[in-house]
Amino acid sequence: MDLYLATDLKSGQIVHGKSGMREHYIPVTSLYADTAEPAGFIEQVKPRFLYIADLDRISKTGDHDALIPVLAQKTERILLDRGCSGPDDLLTINGVCNIVGTETAAYTLDQFTGGVLSVDIKNDKVIPWNSDPVSFLSSCDRYRFEIIILLDIGGVGTERGLNRERLFAFRKAYTGPLLWGGGVSSEKDLHLLDEAGFDGAIIATAVHNGNIPVEYIRRGHFARNNRRY
Repeated sequence: MDLYLATDLKSGQIVHGKSGMREHYIPVTSLYADTAEPAGFIEQVKPRFLYIADLDRISKTGDHDALIPVLAQKTERILLDRGCSGPDDLLTINGVCNIVGTETAAYTLDQFTGGVLSVDIKNDKVIPWNSDPVSFLSSCDRYRFEIIILLDIGGVGTERGLNRERLFAFRKAYTGPLLWGGGVSSEKDLHLLDEAGFDGAIIATAVHNGNIPVEYIRRGHFARNNRRY
């Protein structure tokens, strides 16, 4: 199972995201870095794979387009959410795969011919339609995305843990490549995602506070025989 380090960019810094309350995000702190400046932070933490949310671009207050190629040179792969609302918003950069979120591209999803679909969930419903995630996932074969992320926005930064039955229901609803983001608190949660059959996880807070070994994110992979609990 691949592991991506979640990296939220705002006003030129990496910030700590929590439950989608973007106006209250503060510069990230980590056991493994002494700066929130993106290039320096990535050089110290040394993740193999990155998930980036450009919060300025998503909120239409600016962008970090010039920074993305710099970070792409320091990592093997980046999944980039910059608030795409249509195919013209996609960036073409080596090593970068664009994310298209239901939050910002709800009514143009059928116009995309590749990339990653982020199924954005708040209060257990897919936004902006307030639809059931399992039902929505079961219909995603109609789109032409290569990977799907289930992003529990309310769980981001909370380390509240995961629900086993829910994860297995999600995995059963969609057989293609599937990643999870939001609320991962420990190696036990990684084990649960792996057991459920997810292809990857997006994590941050549990790495920065030491609950998940930083070596996992540097290796970019988790397997069940990694567990230490």
